[in-house]
Amino acid sequence: MSDQDSIVNSGKAPKPVGLYPHARRVGNLLFLSGVGPRSATSKEIPGVTLDDAGNVVDYDIEAQCHSVFQNVRHILEEAGSSWEKLVDVTVFLTNIPDDFKAYNKVYAEYFADNQPARTTVEINRLPTPIAIELKCIATIE
Repeated sequence: MSDQDSIVNSGKAPKPVGLYPHARRVGNLLFLSGVGPRSATSKEIPGVTLDDAGNVVDYDIEAQCHSVFQNVRHILEEAGSSWEKLVDVTVFLTNIPDDFKAYNKVYAEYFADNQPARTTVEINRLPTPIAIELKCIATIE
């Protein structure tokens, strides 16, 4: 497998905001780049209301969770992996005090059967006006 063959990009997930692929395969592991809740087909961010200047006025963390999980699923499937093959998830939240309970509830819905290792950290901000981003590792055959 050449370096180019190991690169995965999905048309069903939002385009990366920089020079990096959605995922990279190394052996039987698939490393996903940071994935957010942005829509793949528009500039919309599910659950986010912006003012005319592009500042966040309001957001719904549950809507963003559902969207980011769907984006991760699209990338996994495009690469030939699946949700059930996730082994490690790092979650970046911009507001743990207000969002952790709702995020944890939605997370439990998606990961009831498959329970990958998980780390959740609070960060000051993300490159786009989103409140959650995931960094994942999955197995692939």
